[in-house]
Amino acid sequence: MSRHKIIVNPVSGRGAGERAVPLLEQLLAEHRLDFDLVRTERPLHAIDLARQAARDGYQVVVAAGGDGTANEVLNGLMLAKQEGHTAALGVLCVGRGNDFAFGVEIPSELQAGVEALARGRRRTIDVGRVEGGLYPQGRYFGNGVGIGFDAVVGFEALKLKRLHGFASYVVAALKTVFLYFQAPQVQIEIGEEIIRQSSLMVSTMNGRRMGGGFMMAPDGRPDDGQFDLCIARQVSRAQIFALIVRFMQGTQATHEAITMRQAQRVVVTALEEVLPAHADGETICTEGRQLTLELFPQQIELVCDGQEAR
Repeated sequence: MSRHKIIVNPVSGRGAGERAVPLLEQLLAEHRLDFDLVRTERPLHAIDLARQAARDGYQVVVAAGGDGTANEVLNGLMLAKQEGHTAALGVLCVGRGNDFAFGVEIPSELQAGVEALARGRRRTIDVGRVEGGLYPQGRYFGNGVGIGFDAVVGFEALKLKRLHGFASYVVAALKTVFLYFQAPQVQIEIGEEIIRQSSLMVSTMNGRRMGGGFMMAPDGRPDDGQFDLCIARQVSRAQIFALIVRFMQGTQATHEAITMRQAQRVVVTALEEVLPAHADGETICTEGRQLTLELFPQQIELVCDGQEAR
């Protein structure tokens, strides 16, 4: 039987993580899973906990929280892997965005998530790494990196104390239209191709969705060895409003301001102004100059419930 290390972020989802602990422990016991549960105590703590859990021989390390918690656990497992210690990644959704879970077909309901853990089906997924900003040494990500407009949306959503989930991102997106409408001049290196333009947004996806409901890469797959890029050039404020609706529907690819590409390596450089950016919702920089993104195929085993699981 696999040993599970459950890493709970108690402040995830504005306290939903802590409130979920009694039910989580009950469900894990009912499904007769061998587990130890620990709570994070500070930002980035889940990285250390996950890394140590892999060192200690746990076969499955589970992030119980939102996208930020999953990102930290993923980083811990990747660091442990470099040391020769491997463990599978599990995710239980008690946060507010859960975009990574959506992209890898992990159930959003806690009970269904525990049932998926108990079944133990697995798939191997790609992992991205971004270098620059606050992380010149690099930070891993599972879902995607947003540069520009979508990063500012995430920053603004965190300021909304009375709204939760997708609603907070929608309101933040509408607010950002008036905060971040002058796109910086950037150079985007996509393999051998170079794009120079005023780019409102450069989203580099391993998954499919950001912000709880914006389909940045509707056809994205986390195991195809390719990033899916969605690049939006400068448009008017009225066009931004129209694009927001398209992103919610996943139909932006046909808009004349949108460029879609696939690549394993991407370099984004600010020729003028600066780059705000996030990875899986975690701040990479607010005033970055250059970011380098690289995809590493088939890196982490994931316990999931999708059709790709084995």
